[in-house]
Amino acid sequence: MQIIIGAIGKLKKNTPEDLLIQSYLEKTRWHITVKEAEEKKALSGDALKEAESHLLLGLVPSGAKIIALDETGKTPSSREFASLLQGWIDSGAPCIAFLIGGANGHAPFLKEKADYKLSFGRMTLPHMLARVVLAEQIYRAKTIIDGHPYHRD
Repeated sequence: MQIIIGAIGKLKKNTPEDLLIQSYLEKTRWHITVKEAEEKKALSGDALKEAESHLLLGLVPSGAKIIALDETGKTPSSREFASLLQGWIDSGAPCIAFLIGGANGHAPFLKEKADYKLSFGRMTLPHMLARVVLAEQIYRAKTIIDGHPYHRD
């Protein structure tokens, strides 16, 4: 089973965010790949959102479960998130792709294509911090699935 974290924007290496993400992903011991994309054209508004959404979908292999991080998405607890992940794994999904849009979010067509929309709450997070939170929650989900005491209710 493969997990992809697809994101708009390039994270600089050895920054605090990068080191945290790498730490969580290494501890998770699942095959997790971070893929980044940037729109190089001088676009803005809806045109930029559309172009970035196409780039993100281009990172996703055929048959993958697409999880769009979106402020209008559902806000599961950590245990509920672990159950969702376990369900997708049990269903035989070859890949789970978490997609983090740019500053303007995802285009409507990407949201419609998503199998699930996930929100970390109503507050806006910087995109690099959203990656850290996602990496930690994937790690937390793995520990819940494995019965490890990292998560406490």
